[in-house]
Amino acid sequence: MIGYVTLGTNDLPRAKAFYDALLEPLGIDRIMEFDGNGYAWGSGMDKPALGIMKPFNKLPATWGNGTMVALALDSRDKVVAAHARALGLGATDEGAPGPRGESGFFAGYLRDPDGNKLNFFCMG
Repeated sequence: MIGYVTLGTNDLPRAKAFYDALLEPLGIDRIMEFDGNGYAWGSGMDKPALGIMKPFNKLPATWGNGTMVALALDSRDKVVAAHARALGLGATDEGAPGPRGESGFFAGYLRDPDGNKLNFFCMG
């Protein structure tokens, strides 16, 4: 159902470097560039994508309170590794990887250098 999600940045070169380094080991590549205003990452043009953009209205980017992008991975080890990699790249911790509830949901939460909230998770 979701085609893409866009998060704002006030420092496009920093955001590009952060997401390139964070997503490449997960097999998620940069798939689009928007005339120096942003980038999108995904596993294919026919799959959901994550965009990082300078705001179109030229106002400063701000993170949305209550907004979060959840990135599905296929193992707990990958959740732990991606969370640690993000912290090493300058993200801040919002909840260490671990089980949440009793449904088999395993997740780690963080904020990117612009304050956007991310979640790496897997089921089972």
